[in-house]
Amino acid sequence: MFLGLWIINKAGGLIFQRDFASDVALAKVSTNDYLVLAGTFHSVHAIAARISPLPGSSGITSLETDTFTLTCHQTHTGTKFLIFTDPYHQNIDQLVRKVYDLYADYVMKNPFFTPEMPVRCEQFDVHLAKLVRSLNG
Repeated sequence: MFLGLWIINKAGGLIFQRDFASDVALAKVSTNDYLVLAGTFHSVHAIAARISPLPGSSGITSLETDTFTLTCHQTHTGTKFLIFTDPYHQNIDQLVRKVYDLYADYVMKNPFFTPEMPVRCEQFDVHLAKLVRSLNG
């Protein structure tokens, strides 16, 4: 089950956040807390990449708990996609690719979108909702 999506810009700012599964949703937090959590993850991700004994490490790629799995995909431009799923979700790499494709098609190609700013694109929301419905039933 696809539980949520956060998109963090290269400076660590939360530019998109959605929760999808209301019956098993992640704990509700305030808007300010979402911003703090996004910035914290951005910092920990950067520290993990820096202290890795292997050169070229990309930092944290996933975090698993009893109730959810967090998968992080960082683009070449530094934008991070944090995808929250239930711990038993299969094919997370395919999900990451689909979400990234939607972002590329409906956000990055939108002439009114300013990079690094909050994502406000109706077509992205519509197609993301279709993807969520197809996965969550």
